[in-house]
Amino acid sequence: MPPWWWERKAPAELLLAPSGQDMAAQQLVPCTYAPREWRRALLGPGSWDRCMDRTQIISWFVRSFKYAYGLRFDIKGRENLEVDRPCVIISNHQSILDMMGLMEILPQRCVQIAKRELLFLGPVGLVMYLGGVFFINRQRSSTALTVMADLGERMVEENLKVWIYPEGTRNDNGDLLPFKKGAFHLAVQAQVPIVPVVYSSFSSFYNLKTKLFTSGTIKVQVLDAVPTSGLTVADVPKLMDTCYHAMRSTFFHLSRTPQENGAIEGPAVQPAQ
Repeated sequence: MPPWWWERKAPAELLLAPSGQDMAAQQLVPCTYAPREWRRALLGPGSWDRCMDRTQIISWFVRSFKYAYGLRFDIKGRENLEVDRPCVIISNHQSILDMMGLMEILPQRCVQIAKRELLFLGPVGLVMYLGGVFFINRQRSSTALTVMADLGERMVEENLKVWIYPEGTRNDNGDLLPFKKGAFHLAVQAQVPIVPVVYSSFSSFYNLKTKLFTSGTIKVQVLDAVPTSGLTVADVPKLMDTCYHAMRSTFFHLSRTPQENGAIEGPAVQPAQ
Protein backbone atom coordinates (compact mmCIF):
# COMPACT_ATOMS: atom_id res chain seq x y z
CA MET A 1 0.00 0.00 0.00
CA PRO A 2 1.25 3.55 -0.74
CA PRO A 3 2.68 5.57 2.14
CA TRP A 4 -0.13 8.15 2.00
CA TRP A 5 -2.49 5.42 3.30
CA TRP A 6 -0.56 5.57 6.56
CA GLU A 7 -0.64 9.37 6.46
CA ARG A 8 -4.44 9.27 6.36
CA LYS A 9 -4.46 6.92 9.32
CA ALA A 10 -2.36 9.43 11.27
CA PRO A 11 -3.77 12.82 10.23
CA ALA A 12 -1.64 15.82 10.99
CA GLU A 13 -4.24 17.36 13.27
CA LEU A 14 -3.70 14.51 15.72
CA LEU A 15 -0.07 15.50 15.99
CA LEU A 16 -0.58 19.17 16.77
CA ALA A 17 0.00 20.33 20.32
CA PRO A 18 -2.61 22.66 21.82
CA SER A 19 -1.98 26.33 21.09
CA GLY A 20 0.68 27.78 23.35
CA GLN A 21 1.59 24.40 24.80
CA ASP A 22 4.88 22.73 23.97
CA MET A 23 6.27 19.33 24.77
CA ALA A 24 7.73 20.47 28.07
CA ALA A 25 4.19 21.20 29.26
CA GLN A 26 2.77 17.80 28.34
CA GLN A 27 2.80 14.52 30.18
CA LEU A 28 4.94 11.74 28.81
CA VAL A 29 3.47 8.27 28.99
CA PRO A 30 6.05 5.50 28.45
CA CYS A 31 5.47 2.06 27.01
CA THR A 32 4.13 1.25 30.48
CA TYR A 33 1.05 3.36 29.66
CA ALA A 34 -1.40 0.44 29.78
CA PRO A 35 -2.74 -0.91 33.08
CA ARG A 36 -0.13 -2.90 34.97
CA GLU A 37 -1.84 -6.26 34.45
CA TRP A 38 -1.95 -5.62 30.69
CA ARG A 39 1.74 -4.75 30.65
CA ARG A 40 2.63 -7.97 32.42
CA ALA A 41 0.52 -10.02 30.03
CA LEU A 42 1.99 -8.36 26.94
CA LEU A 43 5.57 -7.82 28.00
CA GLY A 44 6.25 -10.07 30.96
CA PRO A 45 9.24 -9.75 33.32
CA GLY A 46 12.08 -7.47 32.24
CA SER A 47 9.68 -5.45 30.10
CA TRP A 48 12.12 -2.63 29.32
CA ASP A 49 14.77 -4.91 27.85
CA ARG A 50 12.05 -6.72 25.95
CA CYS A 51 10.94 -3.38 24.51
CA MET A 52 14.48 -2.87 23.24
CA ASP A 53 14.55 -6.32 21.66
CA ARG A 54 11.22 -5.71 19.98
CA THR A 55 12.42 -2.36 18.69
CA GLN A 56 15.18 -4.10 16.73
CA ILE A 57 12.65 -6.52 15.23
CA ILE A 58 10.33 -3.66 14.32
CA SER A 59 13.29 -1.83 12.79
CA TRP A 60 13.96 -4.74 10.45
CA PHE A 61 10.27 -4.93 9.50
CA VAL A 62 9.91 -1.21 8.71
CA ARG A 63 13.18 -1.06 6.79
CA SER A 64 11.96 -3.82 4.47
CA PHE A 65 9.41 -1.40 2.98
CA LYS A 66 12.17 0.63 1.33
CA TYR A 67 12.64 -2.14 -1.23
CA ALA A 68 8.94 -2.17 -2.13
CA TYR A 69 8.88 1.62 -2.40
CA GLY A 70 12.18 1.93 -4.27
CA LEU A 71 13.80 4.18 -1.69
CA ARG A 72 17.53 4.60 -1.18
CA PHE A 73 19.21 6.16 1.84
CA ASP A 74 22.50 8.04 1.63
CA ILE A 75 23.65 8.32 5.25
CA LYS A 76 26.55 10.35 6.58
CA GLY A 77 27.70 10.84 10.15
CA ARG A 78 26.25 7.59 11.46
CA GLU A 79 29.17 7.30 13.87
CA ASN A 80 27.75 10.23 15.84
CA LEU A 81 24.87 7.99 16.91
CA GLU A 82 26.99 4.98 17.77
CA VAL A 83 28.72 6.51 20.79
CA ASP A 84 27.75 4.54 23.90
CA ARG A 85 26.15 7.31 25.95
CA PRO A 86 22.67 8.70 26.66
CA CYS A 87 21.58 11.58 24.46
CA VAL A 88 18.58 13.36 22.98
CA ILE A 89 18.26 12.88 19.21
CA ILE A 90 16.27 15.47 17.28
CA SER A 91 15.24 15.35 13.62
CA ASN A 92 13.02 17.13 11.12
CA HIS A 93 9.67 15.49 10.37
CA GLN A 94 8.13 15.53 6.87
CA SER A 95 6.00 12.42 6.50
CA ILE A 96 5.56 8.77 7.41
CA LEU A 97 8.70 8.10 5.34
CA ASP A 98 10.69 9.56 8.22
CA MET A 99 10.00 6.34 10.09
CA MET A 100 11.99 4.38 7.50
CA GLY A 101 14.85 6.84 7.77
CA LEU A 102 14.78 6.57 11.54
CA MET A 103 14.92 2.79 11.40
CA GLU A 104 17.85 2.93 8.97
CA ILE A 105 20.04 4.56 11.62
CA LEU A 106 18.30 3.59 14.86
CA PRO A 107 21.03 3.17 17.50
CA GLN A 108 20.99 0.67 20.32
CA ARG A 109 18.85 1.46 23.37
CA CYS A 110 16.90 4.21 21.68
CA VAL A 111 13.26 5.08 22.36
CA GLN A 112 10.97 7.53 20.58
CA ILE A 113 8.47 10.09 21.77
CA ALA A 114 5.08 10.31 20.03
CA LYS A 115 1.66 11.82 20.55
CA ARG A 116 -0.67 9.63 22.62
CA GLU A 117 -3.30 9.64 19.84
CA LEU A 118 -1.01 7.38 17.80
CA LEU A 119 -1.45 4.68 20.41
CA PHE A 120 -5.00 4.16 19.15
CA LEU A 121 -4.19 3.71 15.46
CA GLY A 122 -4.73 -0.05 15.41
CA PRO A 123 -1.71 -2.13 14.35
CA VAL A 124 0.49 0.97 14.05
CA GLY A 125 -0.22 1.93 17.65
CA LEU A 126 0.41 -1.61 18.87
CA VAL A 127 3.75 -1.79 17.07
CA MET A 128 4.79 1.52 18.61
CA TYR A 129 3.61 0.40 22.04
CA LEU A 130 5.55 -2.86 21.95
CA GLY A 131 8.57 -1.00 20.59
CA GLY A 132 8.87 1.09 23.75
CA VAL A 133 7.58 4.41 22.45
CA PHE A 134 6.92 7.15 25.02
CA PHE A 135 3.49 8.66 24.36
CA ILE A 136 2.65 12.28 25.15
CA ASN A 137 -0.63 12.77 26.99
CA ARG A 138 -1.72 16.34 26.25
CA GLN A 139 -4.63 16.15 28.69
CA ARG A 140 -2.56 15.85 31.89
CA SER A 141 -0.10 18.70 31.84
CA SER A 142 -0.22 19.09 35.64
CA THR A 143 2.16 16.17 36.09
CA ALA A 144 4.47 17.10 33.20
CA LEU A 145 7.43 18.27 35.27
CA THR A 146 7.43 15.09 37.37
CA VAL A 147 7.25 12.88 34.30
CA MET A 148 9.99 14.81 32.48
CA ALA A 149 12.22 14.52 35.54
CA ASP A 150 11.60 10.78 35.63
CA LEU A 151 12.46 10.41 31.96
CA GLY A 152 15.67 12.40 32.40
CA GLU A 153 16.74 10.19 35.29
CA ARG A 154 15.96 7.01 33.37
CA MET A 155 18.00 8.21 30.40
CA VAL A 156 21.12 8.50 32.55
CA GLU A 157 20.51 5.45 34.75
CA GLU A 158 19.64 3.11 31.88
CA ASN A 159 21.90 4.63 29.21
CA LEU A 160 19.01 5.48 26.89
CA LYS A 161 18.83 7.60 23.77
CA VAL A 162 15.56 9.47 23.24
CA TRP A 163 14.42 10.45 19.73
CA ILE A 164 12.18 13.54 19.46
CA TYR A 165 10.73 15.54 16.56
CA PRO A 166 11.11 19.12 17.85
CA GLU A 167 8.84 20.63 15.19
CA GLY A 168 5.96 18.94 16.98
CA THR A 169 4.14 17.84 13.82
CA ARG A 170 4.74 16.72 10.25
CA ASN A 171 5.77 19.48 7.89
CA ASP A 172 6.23 19.28 4.12
CA ASN A 173 6.42 23.00 3.27
CA GLY A 174 10.08 22.87 2.20
CA ASP A 175 11.42 24.42 5.40
CA LEU A 176 11.67 23.66 9.11
CA LEU A 177 8.96 24.80 11.50
CA PRO A 178 10.00 26.64 14.67
CA PHE A 179 11.10 24.17 17.33
CA LYS A 180 9.27 23.37 20.55
CA LYS A 181 11.34 23.51 23.73
CA GLY A 182 10.65 20.08 25.22
CA ALA A 183 13.63 18.21 23.75
CA PHE A 184 16.03 20.93 24.87
CA HIS A 185 14.65 21.12 28.39
CA LEU A 186 15.05 17.34 28.63
CA ALA A 187 18.66 17.41 27.42
CA VAL A 188 19.62 20.23 29.79
CA GLN A 189 17.86 18.58 32.71
CA ALA A 190 19.67 15.29 32.11
CA GLN A 191 22.92 17.06 31.10
CA VAL A 192 23.19 14.86 28.01
CA PRO A 193 24.21 15.98 24.51
CA ILE A 194 21.81 16.66 21.65
CA VAL A 195 22.46 14.86 18.35
CA PRO A 196 20.68 16.51 15.38
CA VAL A 197 19.60 14.35 12.44
CA VAL A 198 18.49 15.93 9.15
CA TYR A 199 16.57 14.34 6.27
CA SER A 200 16.63 15.94 2.81
CA SER A 201 13.38 17.07 1.21
CA PHE A 202 11.08 14.34 -0.16
CA SER A 203 9.23 16.79 -2.43
CA SER A 204 10.67 15.62 -5.76
CA PHE A 205 9.36 12.07 -5.35
CA TYR A 206 6.69 12.14 -2.63
CA ASN A 207 3.72 14.47 -2.22
CA LEU A 208 0.72 13.51 -0.12
CA LYS A 209 -1.62 16.10 -1.65
CA THR A 210 -1.00 15.15 -5.29
CA LYS A 211 -0.46 11.44 -4.54
CA LEU A 212 2.97 11.66 -6.14
CA PHE A 213 5.21 8.77 -5.18
CA THR A 214 8.15 7.44 -7.16
CA SER A 215 11.50 5.96 -6.28
CA GLY A 216 14.05 8.37 -4.87
CA THR A 217 17.06 8.98 -2.68
CA ILE A 218 16.81 10.35 0.84
CA LYS A 219 19.96 11.95 2.15
CA VAL A 220 20.45 11.69 5.91
CA GLN A 221 23.06 13.70 7.79
CA VAL A 222 23.83 13.05 11.46
CA LEU A 223 25.44 16.20 12.82
CA ASP A 224 28.02 16.42 15.58
CA ALA A 225 26.67 16.24 19.12
CA VAL A 226 25.85 19.54 20.80
CA PRO A 227 27.00 19.43 24.46
CA THR A 228 24.76 20.60 27.29
CA SER A 229 27.12 20.06 30.22
CA GLY A 230 26.88 23.00 32.58
CA LEU A 231 23.87 24.54 30.83
CA THR A 232 20.75 25.60 32.72
CA VAL A 233 17.15 26.35 31.80
CA ALA A 234 18.21 29.92 31.02
CA ASP A 235 20.40 28.56 28.20
CA VAL A 236 17.57 26.65 26.49
CA PRO A 237 16.59 29.40 23.98
CA LYS A 238 20.17 29.81 22.75
CA LEU A 239 20.66 26.02 22.60
CA MET A 240 17.45 25.66 20.62
CA ASP A 241 18.45 28.38 18.15
CA THR A 242 21.89 26.81 17.66
CA CYS A 243 20.38 23.44 16.76
CA TYR A 244 17.61 24.99 14.64
CA HIS A 245 19.94 27.01 12.43
CA ALA A 246 22.44 24.14 12.05
CA MET A 247 19.67 21.75 11.01
CA ARG A 248 17.98 24.26 8.72
CA SER A 249 21.21 25.03 6.90
CA THR A 250 21.91 21.32 6.50
CA PHE A 251 18.36 20.68 5.26
CA PHE A 252 18.73 23.17 2.41
CA HIS A 253 22.19 21.87 1.52
CA LEU A 254 21.03 18.24 1.41
CA SER A 255 17.90 19.11 -0.53
CA ARG A 256 19.84 20.88 -3.28
CA THR A 257 22.12 17.89 -3.87
CA PRO A 258 21.87 15.35 -5.37
CA GLN A 259 19.70 16.58 -8.24
CA GLU A 260 16.94 14.00 -7.74
CA ASN A 261 16.02 15.59 -4.44
CA GLY A 262 15.24 18.89 -6.14
CA ALA A 263 16.57 22.39 -5.57
CA ILE A 264 14.86 24.17 -2.73
CA GLU A 265 15.33 27.85 -2.08
CA GLY A 266 14.84 28.62 1.58
CA PRO A 267 13.10 31.76 2.76
CA ALA A 268 14.71 34.16 5.16
CA VAL A 269 15.82 32.50 8.37
CA GLN A 270 13.04 32.34 10.95
CA PRO A 271 13.95 32.27 14.63
CA ALA A 272 13.11 29.17 16.63
CA GLN A 273 10.32 29.58 19.14
